[in-house]
Amino acid sequence: MQTIKNHNTMKQFLKMTLPVAAVVLLAACGGGKAPEKEAAKDDHAGHNHATEQAAPAGAVTLKDDKLQAVYQHYVHLTTALVNGDAAEAKIASNAIETGAKAVTGGEKIAADAAKIIAAADIDAQRTIYSSLSNEFITLVKKSGLSSGELYVDFCPMALNDKGGYWLSAAKDIKNPYFGESMLTCGEVKETIQ
Repeated sequence: MQTIKNHNTMKQFLKMTLPVAAVVLLAACGGGKAPEKEAAKDDHAGHNHATEQAAPAGAVTLKDDKLQAVYQHYVHLTTALVNGDAAEAKIASNAIETGAKAVTGGEKIAADAAKIIAAADIDAQRTIYSSLSNEFITLVKKSGLSSGELYVDFCPMALNDKGGYWLSAAKDIKNPYFGESMLTCGEVKETIQ
């Protein structure tokens, strides 16, 4: 009985402290910027994964401060999926889950983020990401932007040709549903200003 209680206490402790630790770690590492050596690494196709979508995020400001905080983690999640990094997607989703709980209407986003954390692999994460993105796009449109532009991107081949949407601060397509295998598959469907 004591072991179960200790296990539950540890789970609660980790769930509460992991987002804080992630924020502290990012701040200590230069606000989420990759070290120079890492940022300069290019793969065999010439893609620079460390900076693929992170750079333009700072130029966008949402009117809702709480949603703005979640947006930063959404960019992190999208970049992790573009890079095919399931572990990093879980870290970003943990922060999204915590932040979305403070956003009016963010319950579905928080629930989807929890599902991404529990997902067995990157394919399952990408499927759930579609639902999270649809909800997030709706909230961003409702909130509006104070500065910058966001693009609603669409890949018609995602989710077994059902199609999938996502938000990006760059016009260039970096597909989170397929990553390297079809990195530029998709198109800008709408601009949010």
